Amino acid sequence: MELFPELKIGWLNGWWAIVLLGLTDGILFLVFPKDVVRRLWDRSGWSQKQQAFTIAGKLCALVCLGLLTLTPLKIGTPAFVVGVILTALGLIGLVKALYDFRNTPLDEPVTRGLYGVSRQAQIVMSSMVLLGGCIAIGSWAAVAFWTVARLTEHFGILAEEEVCLKQYGESYRLYLEQVQRYFVFF
Repeated sequence: MELFPELKIGWLNGWWAIVLLGLTDGILFLVFPKDVVRRLWDRSGWSQKQQAFTIAGKLCALVCLGLLTLTPLKIGTPAFVVGVILTALGLIGLVKALYDFRNTPLDEPVTRGLYGVSRQAQIVMSSMVLLGGCIAIGSWAAVAFWTVARLTEHFGILAEEEVCLKQYGESYRLYLEQVQRYFVFF
């Protein structure tokens, strides 16, 4: 791992993690019912502060994605192996989380499957995919931008949980008490 690896355009760069994540989301969103996809992207009820933090996080994420796109993979290194494993686990978990989301009736909070272990299963799994890419390119700068993006995204997650609490009431409050936000911590 190095702070700023050499940037260059190439076929064996970290962009593969972005493409895999995009294809996974895109294909599933195409086959899911439209009301389920709408539910995934609903941002109504968010405050301006929460929206601003989310935008700041997206800007940091764009820098991270730029570094992934322009940085060669560190093939043959332990970092590459760890990155590929994290990416694969993240993709498998993301598909599972999206199907758990899809299979929950629209009038109920999503609490089954991976959501029984993490209230933010999709976010955790998508984050794992991108972290795997950052590690596979061996860039501490990419990991740093990924970290800031994830930390600022936390405010959007809090907004989402507030909206769900208003929408689903007592059943969601009990869910908040029983299931951790990010798996085993927080």
